[in-house]
Amino acid sequence: MKSLLLVGSLLLGTAHAAPGDFLVSTDWLEKNINDPKLRLIEVSVNPGQFERGHIQGAVNFTWHTDLVDPVKRDIVSQPNFEKLLREAGVNNDSTVVLYGDTNNWFAAWGAWVFDTYGIKNVKLLDGGRKKWEAENRPLIAVAKVPAPGNVKVQAANKALRARLADVVAVAEKKSNVALVDIRSADEYSGKVFAPAGVQELAIRAGHVPGAVNVPWGQAVAADGTFKPVEELKKIYAAAGIDGSKPVITYCRIGERSSHTWFALKKLLGYDVRNYDGSWTEYGNAVGVPINNPTGTVWGGK
Repeated sequence: MKSLLLVGSLLLGTAHAAPGDFLVSTDWLEKNINDPKLRLIEVSVNPGQFERGHIQGAVNFTWHTDLVDPVKRDIVSQPNFEKLLREAGVNNDSTVVLYGDTNNWFAAWGAWVFDTYGIKNVKLLDGGRKKWEAENRPLIAVAKVPAPGNVKVQAANKALRARLADVVAVAEKKSNVALVDIRSADEYSGKVFAPAGVQELAIRAGHVPGAVNVPWGQAVAADGTFKPVEELKKIYAAAGIDGSKPVITYCRIGERSSHTWFALKKLLGYDVRNYDGSWTEYGNAVGVPINNPTGTVWGGK
């Protein structure tokens, strides 16, 4: 397992699990793909990706409908998530491996949802579809329906999720929490309201006062795998994020920030919450403080 080579669990007062507890390599997955306790789940964002070809044994979760409430803006409910996992064949003793496109953004979102509902033994395929495909590993187009699982989903752990009020408290210096904005430098500075072509927008640009900007891509190598732990530590420490106080990550809708949440919490062992409301909530909220260095003004109709 390549992840076992990512040696170096951190000591932050207490021992933390090694990255190998949360990542599997493409080599490891191909060798263990027939393990009956392995449940492989794809969470991609591009439509038709799974249907065109997926890793043997995988089932598909559509994040727009499976991992969120389709009516109100919220994550999937406890009973619906338990139903989803059981239909995917997940048992209490399963090892779940998540993977997806776009550098595992939505697979990491999935990992955050799994963690929120207390599902144990959940890992990411390091490098996701990008690395699997680059290595010309096999994909199949026909999915099998697994036997129903027996997993029990716990009540949501609110400690893993930040809300608007938590972020406003930081912006108003009423809370000693570090904020990491993982969007691009142009989004952070307010030069753009959102990346080109996206549908989810905020009518104010900029960032939450006090937030530091560490774009998500700084956490990954060219092949899409997470950088080694010691390198990650240096990257975030350069921005003042060293695990000495709690952290909140945010982006635009909460998926890229899940990727950084995974790096900071699972690989570095820091105390981290993901703000899934992110900029589409904060930048549309009335009366909240905003830092917009470029001074852009919303001109939409």
